[in-house]
Amino acid sequence: MNQPGFLDVISFGPGGWGGALVAGAVMTILIALCGFMIGSIIGTFGAWAKVSGGRTLRFFADGYTTILRGIPDLLVIYLFYFGGSAAVTAIGRLLGSDGFIGFPGFLAGSLAVGITSGAQQTEVFRGAFRAVQHGEIEAAIACGMSRALRFRRIIAPLTLRHALPGMGNVWQVVLKESALVSITGVAELLRQAQVGAGSTGMPFNFYIVAGAIYLAISTFSGAVLQRSERHFSRGVRRS
Repeated sequence: MNQPGFLDVISFGPGGWGGALVAGAVMTILIALCGFMIGSIIGTFGAWAKVSGGRTLRFFADGYTTILRGIPDLLVIYLFYFGGSAAVTAIGRLLGSDGFIGFPGFLAGSLAVGITSGAQQTEVFRGAFRAVQHGEIEAAIACGMSRALRFRRIIAPLTLRHALPGMGNVWQVVLKESALVSITGVAELLRQAQVGAGSTGMPFNFYIVAGAIYLAISTFSGAVLQRSERHFSRGVRRS
């Protein structure tokens, strides 16, 4: 029996893996988006704690960024997945359930990616806030703006403008980190490529296609972020 060709394997017809790879790509994007949004929320509060919080808040924020930036991302995923499964199983036993209860891989992966990216986004937002000229804030105060209005009209837009390049870099990292979630059994792109490679005995074909899909997603999202950066930088004089 002849071995199927490259195009036959990745096709959408009978015996092809095109549909599975596309479904895996969609799952990859969902994990990356959820993780990035979770990280953005954490990063916002973390940066606020470092810039405007008291000594206790700064201590916890510094500890969070130091720990999460200092341990491997794969280890964080393991801790969330296996630790979450152990916690859910213990709660189930208290409620009268027997046996092991697995923590959802998608949830564990999204939380782990969000927690790790949150440490990076904390520093991005902190640096962006520091880049806001103090004179612009003083001018807003002189105009009689309240603290909430100053934040909404001056601080937040300027901070976002300075943070966008760093957030673009974090997004690219998050997109690649989503491949690590395959260890939880989630059928994202790399997992689908692994299954297809094992089923057909054609690993190179599947991994080269997976790499091309990752590159396409990264390139498209990078272009969107660059367009957003240009939009928010309109009217800004460049050196």
